[in-house]
Amino acid sequence: MDYKLDDLVTFITVARTGSFKSAAVLLMRDASVISRRISQLEKQLGVKLLIRTTRSLMLTEAGSLYYNRLRAALEEVDTATREVGDFAATPQGTLRVSVPVTFGREMVAPLFSSILADYPKIKIDAHFEDRAVDVVGEGYDVVLRVGLLPSSTLISRKLGSFRSMLVASPEYVASHETLSSPAQMENHACLGFTKAPGWPSWTLEKEGEEVTIQPNCSLVADNSEAILVSAMQGTGITLTPDWMAASYINAGKLVHVLPGWRSIRDIEVHALMPPGALIPVKTRIFVDALRDKFSAGGFIKKD
Repeated sequence: MDYKLDDLVTFITVARTGSFKSAAVLLMRDASVISRRISQLEKQLGVKLLIRTTRSLMLTEAGSLYYNRLRAALEEVDTATREVGDFAATPQGTLRVSVPVTFGREMVAPLFSSILADYPKIKIDAHFEDRAVDVVGEGYDVVLRVGLLPSSTLISRKLGSFRSMLVASPEYVASHETLSSPAQMENHACLGFTKAPGWPSWTLEKEGEEVTIQPNCSLVADNSEAILVSAMQGTGITLTPDWMAASYINAGKLVHVLPGWRSIRDIEVHALMPPGALIPVKTRIFVDALRDKFSAGGFIKKD
């Protein structure tokens, strides 16, 4: 049966107070309205809930049973409401995330330990995969995407953007002609990442000057890490994301070729979340931590 919540609340209030008048004051309704609601509920149930006299109001046996069951049910509702409120106030629960393999390992995984330390009630279930996952169908709280986004109803938060830089090993640079412009790269061995935006061309920019070249590649691959390993072994020059090259440059394994020149396109990083007006606090914590890390590192521009 379809019972109106207002009628159930009205009955419980009358049963607790023992009076239509007192219930009317608490519910801010006219006593006649309270009486009418109780009569409607009794008619719908097909049983008498209250015994009314001019001086008193008593629960019938059925009314007493109904009151006790409803009271227990409403206590469960109150408990559930408090628990949900706790979720809104305190970051907790399992955060299921999906990130691209290389980007996730280099830029996202280092955040896990600090998040878990700061928010001990959060658990992270991380999936590293280079595919377009179904955010809703596969039950993800947040998915990171690098590059262009297809149109969708998902909530999207731009975390920042980055560009790519030309790098090679110190040994390669020392043993080859020094470059002063991208046009001279036709005389150099290049390593191409075939999934890069704009491939098979490299479009570079410096202070408003734009140059597009067709790199003479001795090696191409669809895995950026394989290309970077070959670059560190002195095989040639490659165009790789700033954030990916940074640690190897700091370690002296790579050097920046043609300083000042970068890929012309900003490659955007987005966090995608299931549609809905409210984003869980655990998800907001994670997304905000990513934005702060990207900005602090300087390799990804925070917008």
